[in-house]
Amino acid sequence: MVVVEMSIQKVYPGKWEALAEIDKRFDVVEKRHGFPPPKRMNSISGVYDMNTTVIMREWDSLAAMEAAYESLFTDSEQQALMEEVGSIIESSRMELYMPR
Repeated sequence: MVVVEMSIQKVYPGKWEALAEIDKRFDVVEKRHGFPPPKRMNSISGVYDMNTTVIMREWDSLAAMEAAYESLFTDSEQQALMEEVGSIIESSRMELYMPR
């Protein structure tokens, strides 16, 4: 069963360049743990303001997603990136969808 993950992040004003740089570093780490490539989108209209970015990934299964995250959470480089991103991302939430 395919699962679509959407991570919705509110970015601190003026932090878009810093976000672009740290996203490159996250991509390298996540790839090592089997993450599918992300599709990044910025809000321009709707329920989220213009300081919102959405990261979308399509997983082959919920089990594949869980295994990748379990592996990622043990990575010391990822843990250091999470500390850094705290000054860039104000809030974050994850939503999961099952395509019909």
